[in-house]
Amino acid sequence: MSLRLGDIAPDFEQDSSAGKIRFHEWLGDSWGVLFSHPADFTPVCTTELGFTAKLKDEFAKRGVKAIALSVDPVDSHHKWIEDINETQNTLVNFPILADADRKVSDLYDLIHPNANDTLTVRSLFVIDPNKKIRLTITYPASTGRNFHEILRVIDSLQLTDNYKVATPANWQDGDEVVIVPSLKDEEEIKQRFPKGYRAVKPYLRLTPQPNR
Repeated sequence: MSLRLGDIAPDFEQDSSAGKIRFHEWLGDSWGVLFSHPADFTPVCTTELGFTAKLKDEFAKRGVKAIALSVDPVDSHHKWIEDINETQNTLVNFPILADADRKVSDLYDLIHPNANDTLTVRSLFVIDPNKKIRLTITYPASTGRNFHEILRVIDSLQLTDNYKVATPANWQDGDEVVIVPSLKDEEEIKQRFPKGYRAVKPYLRLTPQPNR
């Protein structure tokens, strides 16, 4: 059965480029980004892993840990990391799971149903500190992932977890946000949103973003 938003991310113990990892323990109180790759030494994934390494400070600012997965073994990962560091001008600073036995791939439904059993789909999961899955995205092999979008969604999730707001289309950190329709009491609205709001429609009320 495929995982859905709100499900608890399955725990596992697996080898990685950084040693054995018990996932929930490794994640601790952090947010997590778990993303899969079909195999080592694949061109698009090489650029993705390099870009993820360059986002270390952005992830850290949001309390996020990144972890990748490929079905190749650890020694292959280490050789691939050398290539990534060289070609992407960075240093890979997060673990790559070595899922040779497909244990994690099976738990997260990552084996492509229309391909051979060594080819994982290029899926990505955002997991919150309560170990709940908050976002899933699956990309085709030909399209590199947009990690600016991943950061944007994490910003939105962290903001909307703390305030009774939602984020509109193309929202970026600092833009106006939507007051959730379930919030009706005007006194509570004044307390929660002292900068006021503008009602485009009774169900569409925009307010300056609260401080994160």
